[in-house]
Amino acid sequence: MTITRRLRAARGLLSTYAATSAAHLGAIVTGTTALQHVTKPALMPLLAAHTLATAEKGPKLLTPALLLSAGGDVLLQVGGEAAFLAGMGSFAAAHVCYVTMFVKRGALDDRRRTAVVAAAYAAAWAAMISQLWPGLGELKIPVAVYSLLLASTAVTSARLGWRTGLGGALFLLSDTLIATQLADWRELPGHEFWIMATYVVAQYLLASGTVKAHQDVARTPSTRLSAPAASTGR
Repeated sequence: MTITRRLRAARGLLSTYAATSAAHLGAIVTGTTALQHVTKPALMPLLAAHTLATAEKGPKLLTPALLLSAGGDVLLQVGGEAAFLAGMGSFAAAHVCYVTMFVKRGALDDRRRTAVVAAAYAAAWAAMISQLWPGLGELKIPVAVYSLLLASTAVTSARLGWRTGLGGALFLLSDTLIATQLADWRELPGHEFWIMATYVVAQYLLASGTVKAHQDVARTPSTRLSAPAASTGR
């Protein structure tokens, strides 16, 4: 596939992801359960296909992270405690992929900056868990462990730029809204809508930010190699 055709396909897949996201959010607002069940499983595979078309040799762990998220989406949609725990496990594996990918791309290189970001998220995590803990019942330990992985994604994503950093923060917000449901807190108006709205934007920002960072690094060697040629008049 030529670069032009590949980029055209990438734009088409991104448009389809946006349209499917809008359809899913609209289905939540209107209470159209059947449409929700059809659109939700399609979201992350579409985004994964978009990233593959955008960067043919992109970050290897990005596609697994998105497809594991898709598995989590399907399992959470099934309902029941066993499916919920399996879905949480699938998302946990997705976060392991994200954190590993970000660390490999230098997320921990600036130790001072990382320490500041980690301290901020650690404080937010501790405050969240302390408030939710009494209402989580048997899910206390799974939620605590999962939320640590989620916070780790937020911390490490901040190093790659504003897109991934915002994506990590929104992912944390989305899953925090789910946790408030588990703890039987009073729900916000349009609670389910905000859970999914922050989620689809978070995943897009994480994916697009990672691809952009990857492409920026890929361009650097060619830029360095061209500098001596330019100075010798070649």
